[in-house]
Amino acid sequence: MTQREIFTFVALTLALVACEDEFTPKPKAYVRIALPAPVYQPTEGENWNCPYSFEFSTSSFITVEPRYQDSTCWYNLYYPKYRATVHLTYSDLNNNLTRHIEESRKLAMKHIGKASQIEEILVHNDSNKVYGIVYDFAGETASDMQFFLTDSNDHFLRGALYFNVSPNKDSLAPVISYIKKDVHHLVQSLNWQ
Repeated sequence: MTQREIFTFVALTLALVACEDEFTPKPKAYVRIALPAPVYQPTEGENWNCPYSFEFSTSSFITVEPRYQDSTCWYNLYYPKYRATVHLTYSDLNNNLTRHIEESRKLAMKHIGKASQIEEILVHNDSNKVYGIVYDFAGETASDMQFFLTDSNDHFLRGALYFNVSPNKDSLAPVISYIKKDVHHLVQSLNWQ
């Protein structure tokens, strides 16, 4: 055999042997996100002079919404590690409860086109006089959760959770679930002053 024939024989043998195994590509995966155990702290303190208080996660901190710095008690709960914000807007009621509830419902229902499901969770806490609805969205919505809380006479608090990242619900799912639990804790711990 010539050198060329040997090379051709070896190349064909290698090609045939290499083709025996089937190649299966690995599925796409996302980076695992390590989430800390939830620890909560109260809003009450020397700098807190709002007509409501609640417990919030130590993974977040309270910031003043810059556009509404002069407004009374409009704050953000910002999660810097996850680039998430829970926007909180407070209003005194003056015989306008129905209008506030309807505005909150309209803002929540703006997501109906993208939501695969909207769960409405009723809040009814007689001991703290806290009533309202938590809207929990599933699907490719801009907001993952919204809520309003009221005592039906004097106070109205609205909240909305947004992420400042490209929407990818699969990769954000653990963080969304984590922050939703924090929002539920906020709702359960709310007190009017």
